[in-house]
Amino acid sequence: MLDELAKAGRYLGQSMRLMVGLPEYDTYVAHMENTHPGEPMMSYDEFFRERQAARYGGAGKGGGCC
Repeated sequence: MLDELAKAGRYLGQSMRLMVGLPEYDTYVAHMENTHPGEPMMSYDEFFRERQAARYGGAGKGGGCC
């Protein structure tokens, strides 16, 4: 029962972070290590900038209000 509750809490936390646009760097790292071993991995800063550009559009690509 406690394991199920903890798992539900993790999913809820992940869902909340995704709703507000906080990227999951740890999930990205685990994915890269499991499915793309030996390939270059973005740093946290690179990952964050890439996710922000994907969500809001990069500079010069339109989108955004400013």
